[in-house]
Amino acid sequence: MRNFILYFFFAALFCSSYPSAAEEGMWTYDNPPLKRLKDQYGFTPTQEWLDHLRLSSVRFNDGGSGSFISPKGLVLTNHHVALGQLQKVSTVNKNYVRDGFYAHTTAEEMRSPDLELNQLVSMENVTRRVAESVKTGMNEEQAHKARTAEIARIEKESMDSTGLRSDVVSFYGSAERWLYRYKKYTDVRMVFAPEQQTAFWGGDLDNFTFPRYDLDMAIFRVYENDKPANTPNYLKWNSAGALDGDLVFVSGNPGSTQRMKTVSQIERQRDDILPANLKALRERLEVLISYGSHGPEQLRQATDQIFSIQNSIKAQTGQYEGLLNERIMARIRKEELEFRSLVSRNPELQKKCGDAWDQIARADKKELERVKEIRFRTLGYARLARIALSIVQYAEQVKKPDGDRIDGYHDSQLSSLRFRLFSPAPIYSQLDKALLTHSLEKTMQELGSDDPFVKAALSGQTPAQAAGRVIDGTRLQDPDVRKKLVDGGESAVISSDDPAIDLARRVSPMLTELEEWRQNNIQSVLTSAGEKLGMARFAVYGKSEYPDANFTLRLAYGKVKGYPMNGTEAPPATTFYGLYDRAYSFGLRAPFDLADRWIKFQGRINLSTPFNFVSTCDIIGGNSGSPVVNRAGELVGLIFDGNIESLVGTFVYEEERNRAVAVHTASMTEALRKLYGASALADEIEPTNKRHGLHTFHRKNS
Repeated sequence: MRNFILYFFFAALFCSSYPSAAEEGMWTYDNPPLKRLKDQYGFTPTQEWLDHLRLSSVRFNDGGSGSFISPKGLVLTNHHVALGQLQKVSTVNKNYVRDGFYAHTTAEEMRSPDLELNQLVSMENVTRRVAESVKTGMNEEQAHKARTAEIARIEKESMDSTGLRSDVVSFYGSAERWLYRYKKYTDVRMVFAPEQQTAFWGGDLDNFTFPRYDLDMAIFRVYENDKPANTPNYLKWNSAGALDGDLVFVSGNPGSTQRMKTVSQIERQRDDILPANLKALRERLEVLISYGSHGPEQLRQATDQIFSIQNSIKAQTGQYEGLLNERIMARIRKEELEFRSLVSRNPELQKKCGDAWDQIARADKKELERVKEIRFRTLGYARLARIALSIVQYAEQVKKPDGDRIDGYHDSQLSSLRFRLFSPAPIYSQLDKALLTHSLEKTMQELGSDDPFVKAALSGQTPAQAAGRVIDGTRLQDPDVRKKLVDGGESAVISSDDPAIDLARRVSPMLTELEEWRQNNIQSVLTSAGEKLGMARFAVYGKSEYPDANFTLRLAYGKVKGYPMNGTEAPPATTFYGLYDRAYSFGLRAPFDLADRWIKFQGRINLSTPFNFVSTCDIIGGNSGSPVVNRAGELVGLIFDGNIESLVGTFVYEEERNRAVAVHTASMTEALRKLYGASALADEIEPTNKRHGLHTFHRKNS
């Protein structure tokens, strides 16, 4: 297998092109679609252009994307990306999610308790080195362990030599592996966020739709040595934006796509995984809504999770309904059939790769043997229980050789793990109790009272009693207590009488065994078969394909363009006129009501200012907060959503109706200056002498 990988690693350079959709693709920065851009738009970005955009982009490690927008560390992202941090700094008396936040001076900028931003500094292809760790005669389990150990060595060597966060990431079904080095920022402070009602205007009803009117923005500033960081790579603000038909780019971190998965894997998503996920999400949402119904403070505590789950339900429902569409499934089957046919025409390739599809199907079938354990042997989303489990597993794993540890506990990952574990963010014990009770009830219901995990977790009590004992008795709300346990190592964890630690000690061996079983029996096969399929793709298509998304930095491109909708046509952009028309058309009733300042100061606004706009850029969850730039590399928008038709984009991209939805730069500065009294902030991102004149957003003449 090792020689096979190395052979195709070089052979791929001489292969044919893959005829993918015109503007489809989430491209890695080492392989931008230069020829397609030149052929379609007569534009070829220089390496300097690409490097500047890459270094101006950041990843929010708790999910989402952003970009530097000033030389003094300002970072632009979405309000819904910032929501978790806003929640963590809010209190009973100061609800920054509901009311918004603005720091008039740097002294007022508010530190986030546990936010890590990553800037991609360099990329190095380590495919050969990882492949050479697999020796002739190794079976799949041995090969998987050898790769894992080698990846851990590469990451640690890089971290030790550079001081940068170092992650080996897999592309093309693990046929390629790259070492990504990131500069980490952990002193990140909130500068501005509007009210959630303004950022998420229209609520869940308008979520994943267009036309749209959301000021879904937030601004942070990164600090180094307690001073605003020097960030020479930043995006210059262009309030004129992009016109209908203009070429635009998105630089962000799409979370996960499954466009290279096999038909059998996608059918399992349709028939098993997505229905199970949706059922679990709806049940957890009921728990949170019930908790929030006890009062305004309980609702405030649950707001972030309620928003996240409602968003996930709508997104995964769109994915599920897309896979129920026989036209889409027929396209997926046709593409696999064509790929398999090309492989079968080459006898050597067929011999090396032809069994990969069957290997994947068998691995999926084997996973079903323990799928209920995988899904329900869990402590759920109770933060205190999850912290306790992390502390126990930390003590168990760090005593092992780095390459033998489960993912999340390798040396290169410990710094980020400790940063999260020692977060001073508040923990809401009663909310935790409700979530843990629900999780234990579901586990007992699905696995039965005789299941070893259930017995260990409940220890003879009911789920409510067990959750109450753990949450009411634990001292892990205090980050100093957590730090002492981690620093004290295995002896401190073993001797602890904390009930949350006690629970984690009882269940951790079963969870570790289950993860090791999954790695050895499922993931090892999927990795081996994935490598075969990846190399087969290289052999027949070359590098003209982009890899599936995996929360690494990608470049997408497209044009500003409306689309057919509901028997008519959606415009390429909306304006402030449309916002007020929609609000008053609904009589200002929720969720179409307006924050007070938007009514009081309506007369200040240039109502023809573009608000939100759509483009054909290929995005997915994780791209939230990504910058939209023009040919000059100037910021013209801020990605915050896709339309409802884009949700099946996890599996297929359809250019006719798939649209990325963005906040227009003009609407952001218009609101900052005229509604929020934030002219000083607007001047920092858009210096007075460089402001662009506003124009009516219109389609160019062809």
